[in-house]
Amino acid sequence: MESLEQRTGYKFRNSLLLAEALTHPSLAYESQRPHFDNQRLEFLGDAVLQLVLTVELYRLFPKFNEGTLTKLRSRLVSRQALNRYALSIHLGQYLMMSKGEDASGGRERASTLADALESVIGAVYLDGGQDAAFEFVLRLCSNAIEEIVEEPDEINPKGNLQELMQARSSASLQYNILSQEGPDHCKVFEAEVVWRGQRLGFGSGQSKKQAETAAARDALTNPDVLELARELETADA
Repeated sequence: MESLEQRTGYKFRNSLLLAEALTHPSLAYESQRPHFDNQRLEFLGDAVLQLVLTVELYRLFPKFNEGTLTKLRSRLVSRQALNRYALSIHLGQYLMMSKGEDASGGRERASTLADALESVIGAVYLDGGQDAAFEFVLRLCSNAIEEIVEEPDEINPKGNLQELMQARSSASLQYNILSQEGPDHCKVFEAEVVWRGQRLGFGSGQSKKQAETAAARDALTNPDVLELARELETADA
């Protein structure tokens, strides 16, 4: 418990709330006796997460209309995004679940991790109140929020690629600038995106950011990446 609190930066006053948030429903089924689980906290945490990110996006983008803000929020609260947040704090290793659920890969299952993450958010809200919940969620989602600030377009190749690959492994994507040519006013940069030693995509642009985005867009057409996307869609169905 203490290790997870260190990873999240939040210390629970009521440790039973954290225990409840980490308890998968399968545990009660296996033991054949009444046992609390994290489903009610998941319900609460989902609402808290939506509120916090809605307020933050409203603050960050004062000129965006409702439709655009809704699309940006969807990027932050998608199943893949929640799985990414959960992986960043190694949430799966702290879950309490049945032996059968564990043996079938429950600790790595995207839906299980997403539900547990929402449960932890709900527990933080009950334990520390609204201010604590806001701080917790914004800290947890800080990298994803930064990506949206940098590239708020609805189509976000770098963010989409990051979510896809981190759903498979916590290994980070690496962008490398391979070359830059031309005069200062008209440079062309070439970049690659690499994951676990494998080049996923290549692209070019008039800035490093454009080149990296082009590499990510190219990676999203990579057959291996497309196959992973199909596997995740099937798992979440």
